[in-house]
Amino acid sequence: MKKKRWTPNRTRQLRTNLRLIVGLGNPGPAYAATRHNIGVAFVRYVASRFGIGFTAAGQVKGEAGRGLIGNADVRLLLPGSYMNQSGEVVAPYARYYRVAPEEMLVAYDEVAFEPGIARLKTGGGANGHNGIKSLIEHLGSRDFHRLRIGVGHPGDPTQMVRYLTAVNMPAVERERAAAAFELNDELLITLAQGEMQTVMNHLHAAPPSAT
Repeated sequence: MKKKRWTPNRTRQLRTNLRLIVGLGNPGPAYAATRHNIGVAFVRYVASRFGIGFTAAGQVKGEAGRGLIGNADVRLLLPGSYMNQSGEVVAPYARYYRVAPEEMLVAYDEVAFEPGIARLKTGGGANGHNGIKSLIEHLGSRDFHRLRIGVGHPGDPTQMVRYLTAVNMPAVERERAAAAFELNDELLITLAQGEMQTVMNHLHAAPPSAT
């Protein structure tokens, strides 16, 4: 009789409290308002909603904070590395605090979506995103949750680097992107408690935010 292959219990994983939320971006004020740093903007928003402050991470290069989101004890991390080196910061930080990939949410920019759209998913490949590629490589796992925040596409792939990192995101587009990820406190608590499907349903049902 053929032995049944074991597969992870995704339902159980999706109900695990988050212990770490990471916002991907590039360090320094020159990049703060660029499209590539929209994940950082989300984590700072979460921190502001729940009174979580940031200090030097200590164990790694970057900023970190810790606080309660509902009943979930969550750490926030803003890596101090460039985007394509994100895994070199996130992986040792997660290992130090014994955070499993399925207890982690990573927020980042998504060129496949227009500003005003945000989507939540678990696992999968990097889909061309260098920050996610670095995380998968250094974590040795794809099983972390992702919040993909739409920033639009430049149209010309040769302009991608400049589009993401060299020019600030226009105010109107930034407002639309923020409107998509600025979840109310109840939904943020639901997210922190690992009820991913509930938050997915909300994000996928919500129409794109208008200008």
